[in-house]
Amino acid sequence: MKVLLTKDVKALGKAGEIKEVKDGYGNNFLIGKGLAKLATPAVIEGWKAEQNRIVSETKAEIARFNEYKATLENKNIIIQKHLAPVGIQGSVGNGDISAALMEQFGFDIDKKSIHLDKAIKSTGVHEVDAKLGHGIHATLKVEVVGI
Repeated sequence: MKVLLTKDVKALGKAGEIKEVKDGYGNNFLIGKGLAKLATPAVIEGWKAEQNRIVSETKAEIARFNEYKATLENKNIIIQKHLAPVGIQGSVGNGDISAALMEQFGFDIDKKSIHLDKAIKSTGVHEVDAKLGHGIHATLKVEVVGI
């Protein structure tokens, strides 16, 4: 019996491969546990179409992240904080930067994707690294302004 693997199976193959297996192993284990589907022409065409859709979505997402990167690296993200006798009151963390990005640019970047060596505790322009996805990083310029 021929099966199309939908998930990686140890000692058999990777997802997307078509393998010849014994009927009992194919029906009872692979298909029964959702690791494979019977390799009919319709199933194979559906798998190929799904893979092509995933590739096109990934390309679109990478293009969108590159646009985000170009936009973010050319503009400053302005965050206002109250002044203290030395520096600012409190600090600016990655949550503050994420909220400012959503407010000022409409980009929803998770605060866990924004890397700060330490919290920002002074006014001025600070450079921060942000992971956008698919290996694309942007260097953000965060401008802390005292009020």
